[in-house]
Amino acid sequence: MVGLGAWSLVGAALIILLLPRSLEQCGHILLSAPTVRLGDQVTASCVITQNCSHLGTEWRIVWKLEPELHPRERQQHLPNGTLQSTITLPHVSHSRVLLSCCLHWGNSLQILDQAELQAGYPPTAPHNLSCLMNLTTNSLICQWEPGPDTHLSTSFTLKSFKSQDKCQTQKDSIPDCVPEDGQSHCAIPRKHLQLYQNMSIWVQARNALGTSVSPKLCLAPMDVVKLEPPILWTLEPSPAVAPPQPGCLRLRWETWKPSLYIEQKCELRHQPRLGEAGWDLVSGLPARTPQYELCGLLPSTAYTLQMRCTRWRLPGHWSEWSPSLELTTAQRAPIVRLDTQWRQRQLDPQTVAVQLFWKPIALEEDSGQIQGYRVSWRPSDQAGAEPILCDTTELNCTFQLPSEAREVILKAYNTAGTSHPTRVVFLESRGPPLGRLHATARDPHSLWVGWEPPSPQPQGYVIEWGLSSPSPNGSPMTWRMEHNGSIAGTLLQENIRPFQLYEITVTALYQDTKGPSQHIYAYSQEMAPSHGPELHLRYVGKTWAQLEWVPEAPELGKSPLTHYTIFWTNTQDQSFSTVLNASTHSFVLRGLEPSSLYHVQLVAASQAWTANSTSLTLMTLTLEESELHILLGLFGLLVLLICLCGAAQFCCRPRKYSLWPSVPDPARSSLGSWVPTITAEDIFQLPSLRDPGMPPITKITVLEEEEKKPRPCESSDSSGTGSLSTLVQAYVLQGDPRVPSTQPPPQSGNSDQVLYVQVLGSPTGPGPGHYLRCDSTQPLLEGLTPSPKSYENVWFQTSPLGAPEPLVPHPEDDSIFEPLLDFPLLQGLRVSGAEGLGGF
Repeated sequence: MVGLGAWSLVGAALIILLLPRSLEQCGHILLSAPTVRLGDQVTASCVITQNCSHLGTEWRIVWKLEPELHPRERQQHLPNGTLQSTITLPHVSHSRVLLSCCLHWGNSLQILDQAELQAGYPPTAPHNLSCLMNLTTNSLICQWEPGPDTHLSTSFTLKSFKSQDKCQTQKDSIPDCVPEDGQSHCAIPRKHLQLYQNMSIWVQARNALGTSVSPKLCLAPMDVVKLEPPILWTLEPSPAVAPPQPGCLRLRWETWKPSLYIEQKCELRHQPRLGEAGWDLVSGLPARTPQYELCGLLPSTAYTLQMRCTRWRLPGHWSEWSPSLELTTAQRAPIVRLDTQWRQRQLDPQTVAVQLFWKPIALEEDSGQIQGYRVSWRPSDQAGAEPILCDTTELNCTFQLPSEAREVILKAYNTAGTSHPTRVVFLESRGPPLGRLHATARDPHSLWVGWEPPSPQPQGYVIEWGLSSPSPNGSPMTWRMEHNGSIAGTLLQENIRPFQLYEITVTALYQDTKGPSQHIYAYSQEMAPSHGPELHLRYVGKTWAQLEWVPEAPELGKSPLTHYTIFWTNTQDQSFSTVLNASTHSFVLRGLEPSSLYHVQLVAASQAWTANSTSLTLMTLTLEESELHILLGLFGLLVLLICLCGAAQFCCRPRKYSLWPSVPDPARSSLGSWVPTITAEDIFQLPSLRDPGMPPITKITVLEEEEKKPRPCESSDSSGTGSLSTLVQAYVLQGDPRVPSTQPPPQSGNSDQVLYVQVLGSPTGPGPGHYLRCDSTQPLLEGLTPSPKSYENVWFQTSPLGAPEPLVPHPEDDSIFEPLLDFPLLQGLRVSGAEGLGGF
C-alpha cells in the first residue's frame, strides 16, 4: 500500500510538470476593444482549441481580472470543435488592467492567455496657445496648456502654415513640430519662418480614443518678438558732473546687442531694500539715452532697481526684468530739534563743571541720519572759530567752563552737513515755583505726574525721573521736555518698572529764567504686605473664644490693608469664616462646642495681594458636673412632656374603628343580641344601605322547623303567604334600618330546630320571582353560598334578562331576601328571642 501511494504522488507531479508545455497553444483571448473609455463595458472571449481535449472532463475555464477571479462566464461549443468562454465587464474602473483566461484543472490554476486592457478619456482641446519670437535662438517658441489627464498615451503636434492674408487661405505648409514627451512647448526654426508674413498655428492632441485641436492663432513672427533685458550699471561720478542731490540716484544701462537696430522703450522699477514697501514704476525711458537720474527717494537708503524693454511703436512683448542693481542714496543733513537739560557743579570760583544732556527729535520724515554731536563755546572776547568742547555719539557730555560762561552751541552732523545750531543758555532759578505736585501709578509700567501751573504761565517743563536709590550699574535718570506750558500733567512710561520707588523732578522753564525744581516720590505699583499680623487667644469659654491681633506698622511701598478674613475649622472638617474691617483688632468666636478642638487662621488682604498670618489651635472648656445634671434633667422633662401629650391625644380623640370585630358566642346569644347596632361607620362600609333611592327592608321572616317530620318542598308565588307553618316566629325590619321598628314584637314558637328558609320576591317586580329552599338533613354549614363583603350590594338580583333588578318587598310578605339567607351565622343560629332584632 505504501508503494502504490508513492507512485500516485510521483505521477501527479509529472502531470503538473508537463502541464504548462502541453497548454502553450491551448487558447487565446479576443477583446471587443483593447482601449475603452473609463466606465464603459468590455466583452472578452477565450477560445479553447482541440489541443486541450486530452485533459478529460474534469476542468473548467475561469477569468481573472488582476487579483480577482470572475467565475461568471458563458461557455459554448463552436461547430469547429473549439470551446468559447465569454465574459462581460459592465464597467472598467481602472486605466490599465490585465485580463487573464485560466484553466482550473484539479487543484491547479493555469493561465492560458493574457490581454492588457486600457481605459481613459479622449483628449480635450489644448488651450492658452501663445508664441514668442526669440531673437537669441532665432526661433518661434509656442507653448500651450494640454488640459486634464486622459490616462492614455496622448501625443501633441504643433501645426502651422503660411498665409498672405489674415490666415484665411493656406499658402505653404510648415513642417509639424513635435515636442518631447511630457513637454507642452515647441520651437519652429527660423528657416521655416517669414518674419513679417502671417502664419496660422494650432495644436493637435491625439490618443487611442480620438483627436482634438486647439483654436488657431494668426500672427507674424516679428509681432511677437521678445527682447532680452538690458543690464543696469551705476553712473560713476566725474569732476565735470556735480554729485547727485540727497535722495537721488544716477544709473545707466546697456541694451542687448542683437536688438540695437530695434527701437525700444523701457521701464524702471525700484523699492527700498529693507522694509515691506512695494515696487514703484518709472515708465517711458528712451533706450537711445542709456542713463537716468532717479530722484524723490529717501536719503541714506539702499534701493533695489530693475529694468525691462520692449519694441516701440510696433507690437511686441516685454522682456524679462533685468538682474537687480542695489544703490544707496546720499545723506541729508540732519533736520532735528535738540531738547537739552543740564546740571552744574562749582569746582572753584573760576571754574564750573557742566553735564549736558540732549534728545534729538526729527522735524521731517526724511531727516538725515545723525552720525555725531558737537558742543562748542566761543568766548565773548574772541572772534573766529569756536573751540570744540566735546564731539561724541552719546546723548550727554561733561565739560568745564569759566564761571562767567552763560551758553554753549550744540549741533548734530553727518557726512552731508550739520543741523541748525541749538543755543543752550544756563538760566538762573528766579521764576515762580510749581504748586501741588502729585504722582499716582496708572499701571505697573507708568506713572502719572501732575501739578498746578504757576502764574505767569511758563514756556515749558522739564521732567526727570529715576530710582530713588539707583545702583552704581543702574540706569541713569530719564528725562524729557514738554514745550506746552499750559499742560498740568503728563504720563511717564519710559523706564518704569513695577514695585519700585521713583524720584520725580519737575522744573518750569520761562523766557529768560527757570523756576526751582520740585521733587516727589512715588511707587509704580504697591506691593502686598510681607506678612500678616500675629494671632493671639485672649479668652476662651465653653462655647466662645476671644481672639486679638496687633496690626503691622505701615511700610513704605506696601499697599495698606483693606480687610481681614477669619477662618476656623472643627475636628469634623466643618469650616466657618467671617470678614472684618481693617480697623478691627479683635473678634469673638461664638457657637462653639464645649470641649472641642478648633483651628483658626487670620488672612490680611490689601488691594495688591493677601498675606496669611500665623495659625492658632484652641480647645473650648468642658461643662461642669452640675451644669451637665441640669441639662440632663431638662432633657428628661422634655421627653416626659412629649410622651404625656401623645398619650392625652391618643385617649381623647374619638374612636372611629375598632382594632378587632366584636363576635359573640353563637351558642349563648340570640340573633338580636349578636347583631351590633348600626353606626355611622357601618353605614359607610355599606354604601347601598345609605342610598336614599334604595327601598328599605320591609320584612324578615324566620321559619322554625316542625317537630320530627320535615316538610316537603313547596312552591309559592310572591303573594301566597297563607300556607306557611303556624310555628313561625316573624321579625320585621321596616323603614330605615337605622330606626327601630314600630311593630309589636311577634311571639316566639316552641320548636327546637331551625328550618331552611323561604325567600319570596317583591310583589312589585315584573314577574313572580320566588325562591324556596327545601328541608334537608344535610349539615347546616356545608355547601353554603359565601357571605357578601361589606362593600358588595346585597339588595340587587339578576333579572331574567340579565339586568340588575331591585327587590322591593311588600309590607304583607313574610319572606326574606336571598342574600341574608346566605349568611352562614344566620343559617346556623337558633333564634330564641326577638327582642334584639328591632335594632337590626
